[in-house]
Amino acid sequence: MGSLQAVRPFPPGIHVPSLTWFGNDHSQEIDWDLQERHLNFVITSGLHGVVIAGTNGEAVTLTQDEKIKLITMTRRVATQARRPDITITVGCSGQCTRDVIAETKAAKEAGADFVLVLVPSYFHFAMNKDSIVAFFEEAADASPLPIVIYNYPNVVAGLDVDSEMLDRLAKHRNIVGVKLTCGGIAKVSRIAATYSPDTFSALAGQSDWLVPALSVGSTGAITGIANLYPKTCIQIYDLFVAGKVKEATALQLELAKMEWGFAKGGINGTKWVVARLRGYPEESCHCRRPYPKYDNKTQQEWIVGVVSALEATERSIAKGST
Repeated sequence: MGSLQAVRPFPPGIHVPSLTWFGNDHSQEIDWDLQERHLNFVITSGLHGVVIAGTNGEAVTLTQDEKIKLITMTRRVATQARRPDITITVGCSGQCTRDVIAETKAAKEAGADFVLVLVPSYFHFAMNKDSIVAFFEEAADASPLPIVIYNYPNVVAGLDVDSEMLDRLAKHRNIVGVKLTCGGIAKVSRIAATYSPDTFSALAGQSDWLVPALSVGSTGAITGIANLYPKTCIQIYDLFVAGKVKEATALQLELAKMEWGFAKGGINGTKWVVARLRGYPEESCHCRRPYPKYDNKTQQEWIVGVVSALEATERSIAKGST
């Protein structure tokens, strides 16, 4: 196992990349009332952490000032919900090292605990393995918060942080984990075989492979599904940790069927169906333009049919935990 102790290990469990809600007028400012309502829902559900300005939170559309206000609101809502120490992670998606470092410092000042950092990709044609590793190491040297690598090739022009790169980056005390939205379960096992979670941990980037990831050493997931079904995600994790693998697997299979709705629906479909099933105002469910509205009636009927299949399970789990 890796010998260098992390500055602060990333907490295991289920973390939600919170959706960001906007008004439907020309300016599309954040709908702060709905944002607070949604944050209260996910925080009081018992989730282990909240990720602000992740992909589901439309990070690249947010200003630094908006991110700071979101962090501040999240901590305030958590304190009011008697969970003042809930883990807050903030997405950093700047396109140069200097800006990413500045984002980490702003996140620290606003009260965040960790930062989730994407590979800069505007100049993707120049970003070879050495330059990617150098970027993360330089950012980690300067960041006042521990860094979780965000490996999501689909949104960074196909750039992938592979196992060799992760092995080197895991040795940096201020790089404490990786979110694998690449579906790379073999990366999870290789990390678990070499590093203790106290040093460097691997998290699934979706909950439809949570049990397989946990079975080879993952410490949890950062999953958009927790915006709607947090209790189900937590239950799968808790069952597995308790050694009830058969029960965890059965619930995993149930969740995997409905997660296809989020995957195929995209962020606009995800926001639309969460708003519909949570009873949020539909006028605040749209992504910031130019991301198109999810307004096709056939698609809306399809996604409700797929995603709502887990409603009864979520209610049952919630009822049993009260």
